[in-house]
Amino acid sequence: MDINLNIRVSDIMTSRIVTIEMDDRLTVAKEIFDNAPFHHLLVIEHNKLRGILSERDYLRALSPNIGNINETERDSETLQKRAHQVMTRSPVTIAPNQTIKQAGELLLQHDIGSLPVLDKGKLVGIITWKDLLKAFVA
Repeated sequence: MDINLNIRVSDIMTSRIVTIEMDDRLTVAKEIFDNAPFHHLLVIEHNKLRGILSERDYLRALSPNIGNINETERDSETLQKRAHQVMTRSPVTIAPNQTIKQAGELLLQHDIGSLPVLDKGKLVGIITWKDLLKAFVA
């Protein structure tokens, strides 16, 4: 097997990113997760990355009774939480000129599923473990 581990993050990252604001309610995240193929939302404040909200974080914050017959008002109130209350703060990031080997090492080292891509502090994309896997099988 001849895998090029020197491929740059910028070559395989997703530049179509979805951001939400720190004070957005989880109803906004629900709408995005229900209707788009994204599993990680980047949380910004004044155009600066402040955190990441994974679909797993979102689901963990909700009552398990949401959407079923046992749902109560208290359950539906969990959707009123704000993004900053459940997001992961100060996410691990990577630069676009770093290699996919470095990206993979960071994902494994921190046991995370994605890395926001910052170019001189500006959010330019996201790379996930699935992006890396696609690069390996391509």
